[in-house]
Amino acid sequence: MKALVIIPAYNEAGNIIKTVEDIKKNAPSFDYVIINDCSKDDTMRLCERMKYNVVNMPLNSGIGAAVQCGYLYAKRYGYDYAVQVDGDGQHEACFLEEMLHIMEKEKMNMLIGSRFIENLGFQSSYLRRIGIKWFSFLIKCYTGETITDPTSGMRMAGRDIINFFAEEYPKDYPEPETAIALLKLGYTVKEIPVQMKKREEGKSSISFKRSIYYMFKVTIACCMAGVGYKKYEKEDFEDKYFKGAL
Repeated sequence: MKALVIIPAYNEAGNIIKTVEDIKKNAPSFDYVIINDCSKDDTMRLCERMKYNVVNMPLNSGIGAAVQCGYLYAKRYGYDYAVQVDGDGQHEACFLEEMLHIMEKEKMNMLIGSRFIENLGFQSSYLRRIGIKWFSFLIKCYTGETITDPTSGMRMAGRDIINFFAEEYPKDYPEPETAIALLKLGYTVKEIPVQMKKREEGKSSISFKRSIYYMFKVTIACCMAGVGYKKYEKEDFEDKYFKGAL
């Protein structure tokens, strides 16, 4: 089985080396690709100096486009599994092998690393936890399923979902929206407890002003996904995206 770590990175010069070396040390069975989203700092220069596997986006396109580029890479090179690990060093690679084992054993479509099942490690800020609970509520309303950490970027996908995301993926803040879409289509989305770390260097792209836009935009997107996808359409989606992948 071929497994890929997708590392979206924008201005992560202070974190990218630690992130990649953590993956090399603690998830040795995984390949990786860094998607440099046209960083303005030394991220690309460091990747070149360290001879890391990197794709340099031609212009800054946002987190969704960077991650989708990673899924396109995974699809093109025939990976069976792909998992996102953020370039800020928040996600710990020591959980990746366990996630892969669970994905293979239980034949699920997506597995999310949740920091809120056992409440270990960095739990995010108070205001962000309120937003996370709101998105968990929306997912429960539209799908009947409980996702404790709907904004977690640490999500492992099988080949079927890789093909789907390579073709269709939201540009901004995609995690809650895509969780609803997959669940509405009848795919298996589960969680595993993980521990995350606080960003050590740099700053998040979500400022206070952007967080207001984030809440509004993602709420609308979740509602549209909740009414726009139906389980009976799963066969049509498989015909369009997944032929040869299942």
